[in-house]
Amino acid sequence: MKLKELPRSIYSAWRLRRTPVTELGASATPLPGRVVVSMTSVRSRFPYVHLAVRSLLDQSVRPERIVLWLGDSLREHVPGALEALLGERFEIRHRLDTGPHMKLVYALQEFPEHTVVTADDDHLYARSWLERLWKSHEAHPDEVIGHECRRISYGTAGNVLPYIRWASERAGESHAATVALGYAGVLYPPGVLFRDVTDQSLYRDLAPQADDLWFKAMSSLFGTRTRRSGDPPRKPVPIRGSQAEALGRANITEDRNREQWERISRHYGVRLKE
Repeated sequence: MKLKELPRSIYSAWRLRRTPVTELGASATPLPGRVVVSMTSVRSRFPYVHLAVRSLLDQSVRPERIVLWLGDSLREHVPGALEALLGERFEIRHRLDTGPHMKLVYALQEFPEHTVVTADDDHLYARSWLERLWKSHEAHPDEVIGHECRRISYGTAGNVLPYIRWASERAGESHAATVALGYAGVLYPPGVLFRDVTDQSLYRDLAPQADDLWFKAMSSLFGTRTRRSGDPPRKPVPIRGSQAEALGRANITEDRNREQWERISRHYGVRLKE
């Protein structure tokens, strides 16, 4: 977490903790479509994930439900702070733990006709977060929409450049190599991803730690564009203390994103134009 993010993180967490569950999103407008907000977590994040869920319950628009996918081994370890949120709007489903990809693949299988919006378990989301994603979806209904996106970049020899050299997309932009960054929220309409998207043996072999890149490849293979939302909110603020095991940080500092994209590219013969 950056030092400048700390005050907002502390205040947002304090506000969410003190708000009764029945008042979270009490004035929210139901979305007109069938929408599921989907996320996953691990045991090390259990002290914090209830705050992320609270921020999703407190949105200005209301999805059909919010689903947290947890590994089967965690059935007996769900903290009381999470159980207190269970109800018509929020549920927990236990499945085989397949890593970060769980936040989307199980929702695709069990809610095949729904629009799925993914969120992370270590960030707090602004009240307008889902509403802004939905508005961009209405303008581009057949595309993947992300609040934060980068563009996979290549060198003159066709080699994939390090992740830190992948350009950030401007609001509303879309290119063949645009990839949505999961931490900020991504919207997937039904039926826009290649059939291999839920193949555990493939994604655990090719991109075990890079679910964003796996989902990008699956959208590209299906011919689906990815676009940055036209009016993104401020970046979601990290929950204080939640990022001791931040997967994204390791992917960037050790350049694992490039390595995993190269594996995916070799397997499928993917070469995106910028």
